[in-house]
Amino acid sequence: MRAYFTALLCLVLAACASSTARREPLVPPGHGVIGVEAAQLDAAFWIRRQAQSARLTLDSDAIAAQNARLFAQDKSVHDLQTLPAQIERARIEQWMDAVSRRPPKPLYDEHGVEIGSNELDALVAATNRAALPAYTPLRYGMVVRRADLRAFPTRQRVFSTPQERDIDRFQESALFPATPVAILQESRDGRWWFVLSALYAAWIEKAHVAEGDASAIFSYADKTPYLVVTGSSVQTVYTPEQPGVSALQLDMGVRVPLLAGWPAHQLVNGQHPYASQVIELPLRNAAGRLQFVPALLPRSADTADRYLPLNSANLLRQSFKFLGERYGWGHSYNARDCSGFVAEVYRSFGVILPRNTGDMGTSPALNRIALGEGDDHATRLAVLRQLKPGDLVFIPGHVMMIIGHIGDEPYVIHDTTGFSYRAADGQLARVTLNAVSVSPLTPLLGGSASYVDRIYSIQRIRN
Repeated sequence: MRAYFTALLCLVLAACASSTARREPLVPPGHGVIGVEAAQLDAAFWIRRQAQSARLTLDSDAIAAQNARLFAQDKSVHDLQTLPAQIERARIEQWMDAVSRRPPKPLYDEHGVEIGSNELDALVAATNRAALPAYTPLRYGMVVRRADLRAFPTRQRVFSTPQERDIDRFQESALFPATPVAILQESRDGRWWFVLSALYAAWIEKAHVAEGDASAIFSYADKTPYLVVTGSSVQTVYTPEQPGVSALQLDMGVRVPLLAGWPAHQLVNGQHPYASQVIELPLRNAAGRLQFVPALLPRSADTADRYLPLNSANLLRQSFKFLGERYGWGHSYNARDCSGFVAEVYRSFGVILPRNTGDMGTSPALNRIALGEGDDHATRLAVLRQLKPGDLVFIPGHVMMIIGHIGDEPYVIHDTTGFSYRAADGQLARVTLNAVSVSPLTPLLGGSASYVDRIYSIQRIRN
Protein backbone atom coordinates (compact mmCIF):
# COMPACT_ATOMS: atom_id res chain seq x y z
CA MET A 1 0.00 0.00 0.00
CA ARG A 2 2.88 2.37 0.86
CA ALA A 3 4.44 1.70 -2.55
CA TYR A 4 1.14 2.59 -4.22
CA PHE A 5 0.93 5.98 -2.47
CA THR A 6 4.60 6.67 -3.18
CA ALA A 7 4.01 6.01 -6.88
CA LEU A 8 0.91 8.18 -6.88
CA LEU A 9 2.81 11.02 -5.19
CA CYS A 10 5.47 10.81 -7.90
CA LEU A 11 2.79 11.08 -10.57
CA VAL A 12 1.25 14.08 -8.87
CA LEU A 13 4.63 15.82 -8.52
CA ALA A 14 5.38 15.11 -12.17
CA ALA A 15 2.03 16.53 -13.13
CA CYS A 16 2.69 19.64 -11.05
CA ALA A 17 5.99 20.16 -12.85
CA SER A 18 4.33 19.66 -16.21
CA SER A 19 1.41 21.98 -15.41
CA THR A 20 3.73 24.81 -14.34
CA ALA A 21 6.01 24.40 -17.34
CA ARG A 22 5.47 26.82 -20.22
CA ARG A 23 3.18 25.37 -22.87
CA GLU A 24 3.88 25.99 -26.51
CA PRO A 25 1.26 28.22 -28.20
CA LEU A 26 -1.60 26.21 -29.67
CA VAL A 27 -1.37 26.52 -33.44
CA PRO A 28 -4.04 24.50 -35.25
CA PRO A 29 -3.09 22.63 -38.44
CA GLY A 30 -4.76 23.41 -41.76
CA HIS A 31 -8.00 21.67 -40.89
CA GLY A 32 -8.40 23.93 -37.85
CA VAL A 33 -8.63 21.39 -35.00
CA ILE A 34 -5.81 21.76 -32.51
CA GLY A 35 -3.50 18.87 -31.68
CA VAL A 36 -4.79 16.47 -34.34
CA GLU A 37 -2.88 15.29 -37.39
CA ALA A 38 -4.34 13.19 -40.20
CA ALA A 39 -2.62 9.99 -39.02
CA GLN A 40 -4.43 10.25 -35.69
CA LEU A 41 -7.81 9.92 -37.42
CA ASP A 42 -7.20 6.21 -37.92
CA ALA A 43 -7.78 3.57 -35.24
CA ALA A 44 -4.62 1.74 -36.37
CA PHE A 45 -2.49 4.70 -35.20
CA TRP A 46 -3.76 4.28 -31.64
CA ILE A 47 -3.75 0.48 -31.68
CA ARG A 48 -0.04 0.47 -32.57
CA ARG A 49 0.63 2.54 -29.44
CA GLN A 50 -0.84 -0.13 -27.14
CA ALA A 51 1.56 -2.75 -25.80
CA GLN A 52 -1.09 -5.46 -25.31
CA SER A 53 -3.97 -4.30 -27.46
CA ALA A 54 -5.46 -7.81 -27.86
CA ARG A 55 -5.44 -8.59 -24.13
CA LEU A 56 -8.95 -9.08 -22.74
CA THR A 57 -10.20 -6.21 -20.59
CA LEU A 58 -13.24 -8.15 -19.37
CA ASP A 59 -14.27 -11.64 -20.43
CA SER A 60 -17.87 -12.63 -21.15
CA ASP A 61 -18.48 -13.83 -17.58
CA ALA A 62 -17.21 -10.55 -16.14
CA ILE A 63 -19.39 -8.58 -18.57
CA ALA A 64 -22.44 -10.63 -17.58
CA ALA A 65 -21.68 -9.98 -13.91
CA GLN A 66 -21.31 -6.24 -14.53
CA ASN A 67 -24.61 -6.13 -16.42
CA ALA A 68 -26.30 -7.96 -13.55
CA ARG A 69 -24.88 -5.41 -11.07
CA LEU A 70 -26.18 -2.59 -13.24
CA PHE A 71 -29.77 -3.87 -13.07
CA ALA A 72 -29.46 -4.65 -9.37
CA GLN A 73 -27.80 -1.41 -8.23
CA ASP A 74 -28.52 1.36 -10.75
CA LYS A 75 -31.95 2.99 -10.39
CA SER A 76 -31.76 4.49 -13.89
CA VAL A 77 -32.14 1.07 -15.53
CA HIS A 78 -35.16 -1.22 -15.38
CA ASP A 79 -35.61 -4.98 -15.53
CA LEU A 80 -38.85 -5.12 -17.48
CA GLN A 81 -39.40 -8.77 -16.63
CA THR A 82 -39.73 -8.00 -12.92
CA LEU A 83 -42.42 -5.33 -13.27
CA PRO A 84 -45.68 -6.06 -11.41
CA ALA A 85 -48.75 -7.15 -13.35
CA GLN A 86 -50.44 -3.87 -12.40
CA ILE A 87 -48.48 -0.59 -12.45
CA GLU A 88 -49.53 2.06 -9.93
CA ARG A 89 -50.57 5.43 -11.30
CA ALA A 90 -48.03 7.20 -9.05
CA ARG A 91 -45.19 5.18 -10.56
CA ILE A 92 -46.22 5.97 -14.13
CA GLU A 93 -46.60 9.64 -13.22
CA GLN A 94 -43.08 9.63 -11.80
CA TRP A 95 -41.69 8.36 -15.11
CA MET A 96 -43.80 10.84 -17.05
CA ASP A 97 -42.75 13.74 -14.81
CA ALA A 98 -39.11 13.10 -15.75
CA VAL A 99 -39.78 14.05 -19.40
CA SER A 100 -43.29 15.46 -19.85
CA ARG A 101 -43.50 18.37 -17.42
CA ARG A 102 -44.64 21.67 -18.87
CA PRO A 103 -41.43 23.45 -20.00
CA PRO A 104 -40.53 26.23 -17.52
CA LYS A 105 -38.43 28.24 -20.02
CA PRO A 106 -39.33 29.73 -23.41
CA LEU A 107 -39.08 27.43 -26.42
CA TYR A 108 -39.05 28.30 -30.12
CA ASP A 109 -40.19 26.49 -33.23
CA GLU A 110 -38.18 25.94 -36.42
CA HIS A 111 -39.07 29.44 -37.62
CA GLY A 112 -37.78 31.08 -34.43
CA VAL A 113 -41.30 31.81 -33.16
CA GLU A 114 -41.89 31.32 -29.45
CA ILE A 115 -44.19 28.44 -28.54
CA GLY A 116 -47.31 29.98 -27.00
CA SER A 117 -48.78 29.16 -23.62
CA ASN A 118 -51.89 27.62 -25.14
CA GLU A 119 -49.78 25.38 -27.34
CA LEU A 120 -47.76 24.17 -24.35
CA ASP A 121 -50.98 23.48 -22.45
CA ALA A 122 -52.21 21.43 -25.41
CA LEU A 123 -49.01 19.37 -25.43
CA VAL A 124 -49.41 18.59 -21.73
CA ALA A 125 -53.07 17.69 -22.28
CA ALA A 126 -52.06 15.40 -25.16
CA THR A 127 -50.31 13.12 -22.66
CA ASN A 128 -53.81 12.16 -21.45
CA ARG A 129 -52.50 11.99 -17.92
CA ALA A 130 -55.91 12.62 -16.41
CA ALA A 131 -57.11 9.34 -17.91
CA LEU A 132 -54.54 7.23 -16.06
CA PRO A 133 -56.33 4.68 -13.90
CA ALA A 134 -55.25 3.87 -10.35
CA TYR A 135 -53.58 0.74 -11.75
CA THR A 136 -52.58 0.04 -15.36
CA PRO A 137 -52.40 -3.59 -16.52
CA LEU A 138 -48.89 -4.39 -17.72
CA ARG A 139 -48.59 -4.78 -21.50
CA TYR A 140 -45.46 -5.47 -23.51
CA GLY A 141 -44.35 -4.48 -26.97
CA MET A 142 -41.29 -4.70 -29.20
CA VAL A 143 -39.83 -1.92 -31.33
CA VAL A 144 -39.87 -2.89 -35.01
CA ARG A 145 -37.79 -0.06 -36.51
CA ARG A 146 -35.48 2.64 -35.21
CA ALA A 147 -37.78 5.20 -33.59
CA ASP A 148 -37.47 8.46 -31.67
CA LEU A 149 -38.38 8.78 -28.02
CA ARG A 150 -40.04 12.14 -27.37
CA ALA A 151 -40.80 14.24 -24.30
CA PHE A 152 -44.35 14.75 -25.54
CA PRO A 153 -46.50 12.86 -28.06
CA THR A 154 -45.59 15.13 -30.96
CA ARG A 155 -43.14 15.38 -33.85
CA GLN A 156 -42.84 19.15 -33.38
CA ARG A 157 -39.24 20.27 -32.92
CA VAL A 158 -38.52 22.99 -30.35
CA PHE A 159 -35.36 24.88 -29.42
CA SER A 160 -33.98 26.95 -26.56
CA THR A 161 -33.27 30.07 -28.65
CA PRO A 162 -34.75 31.55 -31.84
CA GLN A 163 -31.48 30.84 -33.69
CA GLU A 164 -30.96 27.21 -32.57
CA ARG A 165 -31.78 24.43 -35.04
CA ASP A 166 -29.83 21.36 -33.87
CA ILE A 167 -30.82 20.52 -30.31
CA ASP A 168 -34.52 19.68 -30.26
CA ARG A 169 -35.58 19.90 -26.62
CA PHE A 170 -38.42 17.43 -27.13
CA GLN A 171 -36.02 14.77 -28.44
CA GLU A 172 -35.10 12.37 -25.63
CA SER A 173 -33.52 9.31 -27.23
CA ALA A 174 -34.22 6.55 -29.75
CA LEU A 175 -34.95 2.85 -29.59
CA PHE A 176 -33.68 0.24 -32.04
CA PRO A 177 -35.44 -2.76 -33.61
CA ALA A 178 -36.01 -5.72 -31.25
CA THR A 179 -36.02 -3.52 -28.11
CA PRO A 180 -38.64 -4.69 -25.57
CA VAL A 181 -40.83 -2.04 -23.93
CA ALA A 182 -43.58 -1.87 -21.34
CA ILE A 183 -46.61 0.03 -22.68
CA LEU A 184 -47.86 2.36 -19.95
CA GLN A 185 -50.10 5.06 -21.45
CA GLU A 186 -51.74 6.13 -24.71
CA SER A 187 -51.84 9.71 -25.95
CA ARG A 188 -55.14 11.54 -26.28
CA ASP A 189 -55.10 11.20 -30.09
CA GLY A 190 -54.34 7.45 -29.87
CA ARG A 191 -51.20 7.69 -32.02
CA TRP A 192 -48.50 7.49 -29.34
CA TRP A 193 -47.58 5.25 -26.43
CA PHE A 194 -45.66 6.22 -23.33
CA VAL A 195 -43.24 3.31 -22.94
CA LEU A 196 -40.59 2.14 -20.52
CA SER A 197 -37.52 0.44 -21.97
CA ALA A 198 -34.64 -0.97 -19.96
CA LEU A 199 -32.84 2.38 -20.19
CA TYR A 200 -35.46 5.10 -20.70
CA ALA A 201 -39.11 6.14 -20.50
CA ALA A 202 -40.71 8.50 -23.04
CA TRP A 203 -43.23 8.75 -25.90
CA ILE A 204 -42.95 6.68 -29.09
CA GLU A 205 -45.21 6.52 -32.11
CA LYS A 206 -47.41 3.42 -31.93
CA ALA A 207 -46.67 2.56 -35.56
CA HIS A 208 -43.11 1.64 -34.51
CA VAL A 209 -44.12 -0.82 -31.78
CA ALA A 210 -45.82 -4.22 -32.00
CA GLU A 211 -47.69 -5.44 -28.95
CA GLY A 212 -46.99 -9.03 -27.96
CA ASP A 213 -46.77 -11.68 -25.28
CA ALA A 214 -44.00 -11.43 -22.71
CA SER A 215 -42.77 -14.96 -23.40
CA ALA A 216 -42.28 -14.27 -27.12
CA ILE A 217 -40.68 -10.88 -26.54
CA PHE A 218 -38.13 -11.90 -23.92
CA SER A 219 -37.24 -15.29 -25.41
CA TYR A 220 -36.29 -13.53 -28.68
CA ALA A 221 -33.20 -12.00 -27.03
CA ASP A 222 -31.96 -15.43 -25.96
CA LYS A 223 -32.29 -17.18 -29.31
CA THR A 224 -29.18 -18.79 -30.75
CA PRO A 225 -27.37 -18.70 -33.07
CA TYR A 226 -27.37 -14.95 -33.49
CA LEU A 227 -25.64 -12.04 -35.18
CA VAL A 228 -24.41 -8.81 -33.58
CA VAL A 229 -24.14 -5.64 -35.65
CA THR A 230 -20.51 -4.52 -35.43
CA GLY A 231 -20.65 -1.76 -38.03
CA SER A 232 -21.90 1.71 -37.19
CA SER A 233 -25.09 0.47 -38.83
CA VAL A 234 -26.19 -2.06 -41.44
CA GLN A 235 -29.31 -2.42 -43.58
CA THR A 236 -31.36 -5.46 -44.44
CA VAL A 237 -31.88 -6.25 -48.11
CA TYR A 238 -34.62 -4.29 -49.85
CA THR A 239 -37.76 -6.33 -50.45
CA PRO A 240 -41.12 -5.22 -51.88
CA GLU A 241 -42.69 -8.46 -50.61
CA GLN A 242 -42.19 -7.55 -46.93
CA PRO A 243 -41.89 -3.75 -46.54
CA GLY A 244 -41.74 -3.94 -42.75
CA VAL A 245 -38.25 -5.49 -42.85
CA SER A 246 -37.08 -3.91 -46.12
CA ALA A 247 -33.89 -1.79 -46.00
CA LEU A 248 -34.27 -1.78 -42.21
CA GLN A 249 -31.48 -0.04 -40.30
CA LEU A 250 -29.81 -1.98 -37.49
CA ASP A 251 -27.34 0.04 -35.41
CA MET A 252 -24.15 -1.08 -33.71
CA GLY A 253 -24.76 -3.59 -30.93
CA VAL A 254 -28.19 -4.77 -32.10
CA ARG A 255 -28.49 -8.54 -31.71
CA VAL A 256 -30.78 -10.58 -33.99
CA PRO A 257 -31.41 -14.33 -34.24
CA LEU A 258 -29.83 -16.14 -37.18
CA LEU A 259 -32.04 -18.69 -38.95
CA ALA A 260 -29.13 -21.03 -39.62
CA GLY A 261 -31.34 -23.95 -40.66
CA TRP A 262 -33.08 -22.10 -43.48
CA PRO A 263 -33.42 -24.44 -46.50
CA ALA A 264 -30.73 -23.64 -49.05
CA HIS A 265 -33.09 -23.30 -52.03
CA GLN A 266 -36.03 -21.63 -50.26
CA LEU A 267 -36.40 -18.00 -51.28
CA VAL A 268 -36.64 -15.25 -48.66
CA ASN A 269 -39.02 -12.51 -49.73
CA GLY A 270 -38.49 -13.39 -53.38
CA GLN A 271 -34.68 -13.60 -53.18
CA HIS A 272 -32.23 -16.51 -53.03
CA PRO A 273 -30.48 -16.41 -49.64
CA TYR A 274 -27.02 -17.77 -50.54
CA ALA A 275 -25.36 -14.32 -50.74
CA SER A 276 -26.95 -13.17 -47.50
CA GLN A 277 -27.65 -14.39 -44.00
CA VAL A 278 -31.22 -15.20 -43.01
CA ILE A 279 -32.20 -13.43 -39.81
CA GLU A 280 -35.43 -13.20 -37.83
CA LEU A 281 -36.94 -9.77 -37.22
CA PRO A 282 -39.99 -8.41 -35.41
CA LEU A 283 -42.89 -7.08 -37.47
CA ARG A 284 -46.05 -5.17 -36.57
CA ASN A 285 -48.96 -6.79 -38.36
CA ALA A 286 -52.14 -5.08 -39.55
CA ALA A 287 -53.72 -5.57 -36.12
CA GLY A 288 -50.72 -4.02 -34.36
CA ARG A 289 -49.58 -7.37 -32.96
CA LEU A 290 -46.09 -8.79 -32.92
CA GLN A 291 -44.95 -11.48 -35.31
CA PHE A 292 -41.52 -12.60 -36.40
CA VAL A 293 -40.51 -12.92 -40.05
CA PRO A 294 -37.36 -13.83 -41.99
CA ALA A 295 -35.24 -11.13 -43.61
CA LEU A 296 -31.93 -11.02 -45.42
CA LEU A 297 -28.76 -9.32 -44.24
CA PRO A 298 -26.00 -9.17 -46.88
CA ARG A 299 -22.92 -11.23 -46.07
CA SER A 300 -20.93 -8.08 -46.73
CA ALA A 301 -22.59 -6.38 -43.75
CA ASP A 302 -20.34 -5.65 -40.77
CA THR A 303 -21.58 -8.24 -38.27
CA ALA A 304 -20.19 -10.96 -35.99
CA ASP A 305 -21.58 -14.29 -34.82
CA ARG A 306 -21.04 -13.30 -31.17
CA TYR A 307 -20.27 -10.22 -29.14
CA LEU A 308 -16.75 -8.97 -29.82
CA PRO A 309 -13.94 -9.69 -27.34
CA LEU A 310 -13.52 -6.62 -25.13
CA ASN A 311 -9.95 -5.40 -25.60
CA SER A 312 -8.37 -2.06 -26.42
CA ALA A 313 -7.81 -2.89 -30.11
CA ASN A 314 -11.48 -3.71 -30.64
CA LEU A 315 -12.61 -0.71 -28.60
CA LEU A 316 -10.58 1.57 -30.82
CA ARG A 317 -11.76 -0.08 -34.04
CA GLN A 318 -15.39 0.13 -32.97
CA SER A 319 -15.28 3.75 -31.81
CA PHE A 320 -13.56 4.93 -35.02
CA LYS A 321 -16.34 3.39 -37.12
CA PHE A 322 -18.42 6.40 -36.05
CA LEU A 323 -15.71 8.97 -36.80
CA GLY A 324 -17.21 11.91 -38.69
CA GLU A 325 -20.84 10.99 -38.05
CA ARG A 326 -23.00 14.07 -37.47
CA TYR A 327 -23.78 14.83 -33.83
CA GLY A 328 -27.41 14.00 -33.08
CA TRP A 329 -28.85 15.21 -29.78
CA GLY A 330 -30.98 12.41 -28.34
CA HIS A 331 -30.16 10.19 -31.34
CA SER A 332 -31.69 12.70 -33.76
CA TYR A 333 -30.49 13.00 -37.38
CA ASN A 334 -30.45 9.20 -37.52
CA ALA A 335 -27.26 9.44 -35.48
CA ARG A 336 -26.43 9.67 -31.77
CA ASP A 337 -25.11 11.98 -29.06
CA CYS A 338 -22.11 11.64 -26.73
CA SER A 339 -23.57 9.05 -24.36
CA GLY A 340 -25.33 7.20 -27.18
CA PHE A 341 -22.01 6.97 -29.02
CA VAL A 342 -20.09 5.32 -26.15
CA ALA A 343 -23.07 3.11 -25.23
CA GLU A 344 -23.37 1.73 -28.76
CA VAL A 345 -19.63 1.07 -28.94
CA TYR A 346 -19.77 -0.89 -25.69
CA ARG A 347 -22.98 -2.67 -26.72
CA SER A 348 -21.05 -4.42 -29.49
CA PHE A 349 -19.20 -6.21 -26.66
CA GLY A 350 -22.40 -7.06 -24.79
CA VAL A 351 -21.83 -4.30 -22.21
CA ILE A 352 -24.94 -2.38 -21.13
CA LEU A 353 -24.54 1.24 -19.98
CA PRO A 354 -27.11 3.77 -18.71
CA ARG A 355 -28.57 6.06 -21.38
CA ASN A 356 -27.71 9.56 -20.11
CA THR A 357 -24.34 11.00 -19.16
CA GLY A 358 -25.41 11.86 -15.61
CA ASP A 359 -26.52 8.30 -14.90
CA MET A 360 -23.61 6.78 -16.78
CA GLY A 361 -21.07 8.92 -14.98
CA THR A 362 -22.35 8.12 -11.49
CA SER A 363 -23.48 4.51 -11.90
CA PRO A 364 -22.51 2.49 -8.82
CA ALA A 365 -22.25 -0.68 -10.90
CA LEU A 366 -19.10 0.42 -12.76
CA ASN A 367 -15.46 0.89 -11.78
CA ARG A 368 -15.58 4.58 -10.89
CA ILE A 369 -13.08 7.28 -9.96
CA ALA A 370 -14.97 10.24 -8.47
CA LEU A 371 -13.38 13.70 -8.62
CA GLY A 372 -14.53 16.76 -6.70
CA GLU A 373 -13.63 20.29 -5.65
CA GLY A 374 -10.86 18.97 -3.41
CA ASP A 375 -8.95 17.53 -6.37
CA ASP A 376 -6.64 20.15 -7.84
CA HIS A 377 -5.51 20.42 -11.47
CA ALA A 378 -2.27 18.51 -10.93
CA THR A 379 -4.02 15.61 -9.24
CA ARG A 380 -6.51 15.42 -12.10
CA LEU A 381 -3.72 15.37 -14.68
CA ALA A 382 -2.03 12.56 -12.79
CA VAL A 383 -5.22 10.50 -12.88
CA LEU A 384 -5.76 11.18 -16.59
CA ARG A 385 -2.28 9.99 -17.46
CA GLN A 386 -3.03 6.58 -15.97
CA LEU A 387 -6.15 6.00 -18.06
CA LYS A 388 -6.41 3.43 -20.83
CA PRO A 389 -8.33 3.22 -24.11
CA GLY A 390 -12.03 2.78 -23.42
CA ASP A 391 -12.04 4.65 -20.11
CA LEU A 392 -14.85 7.20 -19.99
CA VAL A 393 -14.27 10.77 -18.79
CA PHE A 394 -17.26 12.87 -17.68
CA ILE A 395 -17.80 16.60 -17.38
CA PRO A 396 -21.32 17.96 -16.74
CA GLY A 397 -23.44 17.03 -19.76
CA HIS A 398 -20.69 15.32 -21.75
CA VAL A 399 -18.70 12.07 -21.93
CA MET A 400 -15.44 11.35 -23.76
CA MET A 401 -13.61 8.07 -24.40
CA ILE A 402 -9.85 7.83 -23.90
CA ILE A 403 -8.05 6.46 -26.97
CA GLY A 404 -4.42 6.82 -25.83
CA HIS A 405 -1.65 9.29 -25.04
CA ILE A 406 0.94 11.19 -27.01
CA GLY A 407 3.65 12.04 -24.54
CA ASP A 408 1.72 13.03 -21.42
CA GLU A 409 -1.27 14.33 -23.40
CA PRO A 410 -4.42 12.18 -23.16
CA TYR A 411 -6.45 12.00 -26.37
CA VAL A 412 -10.18 11.31 -26.60
CA ILE A 413 -12.80 10.43 -29.16
CA HIS A 414 -16.21 11.95 -28.49
CA ASP A 415 -19.44 12.94 -30.16
CA THR A 416 -19.45 16.69 -29.66
CA THR A 417 -20.86 19.97 -30.87
CA GLY A 418 -17.42 21.53 -30.36
CA PHE A 419 -15.14 23.17 -27.82
CA SER A 420 -13.09 26.25 -27.07
CA TYR A 421 -9.35 26.65 -26.47
CA ARG A 422 -6.84 29.39 -25.76
CA ALA A 423 -5.15 30.38 -29.03
CA ALA A 424 -1.55 31.47 -29.48
CA ASP A 425 -2.54 35.12 -29.02
CA GLY A 426 -4.24 34.29 -25.72
CA GLN A 427 -7.72 34.82 -27.09
CA LEU A 428 -10.51 32.31 -26.68
CA ALA A 429 -11.08 30.39 -29.93
CA ARG A 430 -14.10 28.23 -30.72
CA VAL A 431 -14.15 25.12 -32.90
CA THR A 432 -17.58 23.94 -34.08
CA LEU A 433 -17.43 20.21 -34.81
CA ASN A 434 -20.93 18.67 -34.61
CA ALA A 435 -19.42 15.24 -35.17
CA VAL A 436 -17.68 12.25 -33.67
CA SER A 437 -14.20 13.71 -33.36
CA VAL A 438 -10.70 13.13 -32.03
CA SER A 439 -9.05 15.75 -29.84
CA PRO A 440 -6.44 16.23 -27.13
CA LEU A 441 -8.09 16.61 -23.74
CA THR A 442 -6.11 19.09 -21.68
CA PRO A 443 -6.45 22.18 -23.95
CA LEU A 444 -10.25 21.87 -24.16
CA LEU A 445 -12.36 24.59 -22.60
CA GLY A 446 -16.08 24.91 -22.04
CA GLY A 447 -16.35 28.67 -22.33
CA SER A 448 -13.35 29.72 -20.27
CA ALA A 449 -13.43 26.72 -17.91
CA SER A 450 -10.95 23.87 -18.40
CA TYR A 451 -12.45 20.46 -19.18
CA VAL A 452 -9.84 18.96 -16.86
CA ASP A 453 -11.05 21.01 -13.90
CA ARG A 454 -14.69 20.17 -14.68
CA ILE A 455 -14.23 16.38 -14.66
CA TYR A 456 -16.41 14.90 -11.95
CA SER A 457 -16.18 11.21 -12.81
CA ILE A 458 -14.22 8.58 -14.69
CA GLN A 459 -15.76 5.19 -15.40
CA ARG A 460 -13.49 2.29 -16.30
CA ILE A 461 -15.21 -0.68 -17.96
CA ARG A 462 -12.51 -3.00 -16.69
CA ASN A 463 -11.26 -4.63 -13.52
